[in-house]
Amino acid sequence: MTVHVETLEKLERRITLTLPADAIRSEVETRLKKLARTVKADGFRPGKVPMSVVSQRYGYSVHYEVMNDKVGEKFNQAVNEAKLRVAGAPRIAEKEAAPEGEIAFDATFEVYPEIKLGDLSAAEVERVSSEVTDAAIDKTLDILRKQRRTFSQRPAAEGAAEGDRVTIDFEGKIDGEPFQGGQASDFQFLVGEGQMLETFDKAVRGMKVGDSKTFPLQFPEDYQGKEVAGKEADFLVTVKKIEQQNLPVVDEAFAQTLGIADGTLDSLRADIRRNLEREVKFRVLARNKASVMDALVKAAELDVPQALVKGETERMVEGAREDLKKRGVKDADTAPIPAELFTAQAERRVRLGLVVAELVRSANLQAKPEQLQAHIEEIAQSYERPAEVVRWYLGDRQRMAEVEAVVIENNVATHVMGLARVSDKAVPFDELMAG
Repeated sequence: MTVHVETLEKLERRITLTLPADAIRSEVETRLKKLARTVKADGFRPGKVPMSVVSQRYGYSVHYEVMNDKVGEKFNQAVNEAKLRVAGAPRIAEKEAAPEGEIAFDATFEVYPEIKLGDLSAAEVERVSSEVTDAAIDKTLDILRKQRRTFSQRPAAEGAAEGDRVTIDFEGKIDGEPFQGGQASDFQFLVGEGQMLETFDKAVRGMKVGDSKTFPLQFPEDYQGKEVAGKEADFLVTVKKIEQQNLPVVDEAFAQTLGIADGTLDSLRADIRRNLEREVKFRVLARNKASVMDALVKAAELDVPQALVKGETERMVEGAREDLKKRGVKDADTAPIPAELFTAQAERRVRLGLVVAELVRSANLQAKPEQLQAHIEEIAQSYERPAEVVRWYLGDRQRMAEVEAVVIENNVATHVMGLARVSDKAVPFDELMAG
């Protein structure tokens, strides 16, 4: 079969497909006869429904199904013959003019682009590093203590202080009028832990049980409650209860509650260090991979198939809907989510995916079995039963595919950093963990 491929613009191509009309009619009749054996209709026994009735009821849908199948087969045969790599689904349109006894269609589609990776030795990549300090371990210990703290009634003569749990009633007004969400009774929060706006938090400090206070509060311009964002409110607060926190002592008993078998503080700090170093390693790797991917996008030259961008955009919109559902947003399935919000990000994802795939192919950066095993075992070390986690990964194809994608990205990052102009940057632990 000779296939004529017409180049339209950049990656867009068009081919004409022709199908014998007799072959279509024959296939429709065959499928209708097969359907007639099981179809049910009032007044007829199963298998005895006249073909005229079957054809009337199901003829259109069967004809549509046959056309889809036959056009799809013809299209696949044509692109294989022409050795084309099709990106996305083709657009099929029936032609009015066709040779006698045939039905003709135009199939318009995009092909995968030629990718020019450019000179990676000229690419600039930032490689970050970070260390787990004693201060980071101390901070983690403080967090672990707070997770296990208890509260007790603060003496009546003492005011609310840092770390206290206070129970309050409050009422807010803007221009003398109450506003939605501005009132609450028996409301609890922890002083000094960022649960309230700073002005509100500071106003409550020092207040005693039974005290009331009125104070102004300026809502930030970017406040999540859009109806009050940027406005000033007056709040009346009454303190009903103050509880002081009681932090556990860092001793052998505390260490044992955290699963440290010998209960020594040295073992506890060593365990914390191992966990933090593991987290630092993953975060550093993620930052470095992001820098490599940015460099690849800049270095590569290619046209991006818009069909792939459209498909990625649709997936991102669907992902946004799923996120809204998880947050309990009503009517998430019908909420207006403009696709344009995701177009630029979708195009970058597609572009990067094509570039990475080409680099993996050309430089043989596929994931090796031993790399997959090592990565899974490293992940498993942060769990209580590592062997079970390893089996959990190995027993599921989808999870293994995700691991393979991560390992390939790691291979790409290592390869590019071996070629590119790398600048090293030490990042403080707190900055890395906050990023």
